[in-house]
Amino acid sequence: MINVTKPNLPNIDEYIDILKGIWERNWLTNNGPLVNELEMNLKGYLNLDHLLYLNNGTIAIQIALKALELNVGSEIITTPFSYVATTSSIVWEGYKPVFVDVDASTFNINPKIIEEAITDKTTAILATHVFGNPCDIEAIAKIAEKYNLKVIYDAAHCFGTKYDGKSVFSYGDVSTTSFHATKLFHTIEGGAVFTTNPALLKKMAHMRNFGHDGPEDFECIGINGKNSEFHAAMGICNLRMVTEILASRKELTSFYNNYLKNRLQTVCITTGADFNYAYYPVVFESEEVLLKCVSALNKNYIYPRRYFYPSLNTLKYIDYQVCSNSEAIAKKVLCLPLFYGLRKEDVDFICRILLRSLNY
Repeated sequence: MINVTKPNLPNIDEYIDILKGIWERNWLTNNGPLVNELEMNLKGYLNLDHLLYLNNGTIAIQIALKALELNVGSEIITTPFSYVATTSSIVWEGYKPVFVDVDASTFNINPKIIEEAITDKTTAILATHVFGNPCDIEAIAKIAEKYNLKVIYDAAHCFGTKYDGKSVFSYGDVSTTSFHATKLFHTIEGGAVFTTNPALLKKMAHMRNFGHDGPEDFECIGINGKNSEFHAAMGICNLRMVTEILASRKELTSFYNNYLKNRLQTVCITTGADFNYAYYPVVFESEEVLLKCVSALNKNYIYPRRYFYPSLNTLKYIDYQVCSNSEAIAKKVLCLPLFYGLRKEDVDFICRILLRSLNY
């Protein structure tokens, strides 16, 4: 069986060796030494000054929204093509999502039509770097400056992606990411927030720990966004392998490209980006063709995923807004298996089935 992804697990003895220290210290959570070690290691690897390790990527978005003190009930411009957590976080925190359609080639929010959606109630832009492919960061920054808007990037797919020579996490007022087991770098469950603003970082640090400022004082409203020593231990081990993981995914993507690049639409990587090869999405001629190919793959115990379906502007708890590109892509896009440990022979097998289903 070949799934769309397979979590990387480090050498078990290496992981257990780190776990022994947890037993010796009897310190399981609450900003333990391994959490601090992971944060320092991540800052070193990513060449960033500030980040906070959290328990998941959804909490990361929610903390970012809360920390920026946006007007309750205000409008946040966002993308309809992302995982549901992007939209759900906006609604959960009491804001109204205003969807701006995506560019049909990059799958990212189209900055050319963002201004059309801005009203006197707009307070922020929450954009997703879809599949690890950076948005048009400069264009979004100019719009935000012109209208005095905050920018949050959902960079859940972006570990290892660079833009203009810097980690993509360094852009926006706050950038968020996920370290879920499905990601190329994971801590089983986990996430992080990033900012270049030290005061904002301090505020979010309070927020991830119920607002605590010492054992008996509370600086602000907070939530339980902490993560455990066990999760941090997994991250410490996996970070040691991340260069090898990224290289493997790049090579596997090249294998896919040899078969499919001129036969199926793939994502157009943004100029100036150093891509992390987080996913391998392909877009079919129609939903009918997609379903035919999925059926053929499933019969051979291959299980791709329809990332991202449905288009978020069609969710039941959202006032529908037309986003024709996103709706069309969501019906026709499929992410093929891509993970560390996938073999070239597996890619060959997957592509042969696809091409046969497409009558090539």
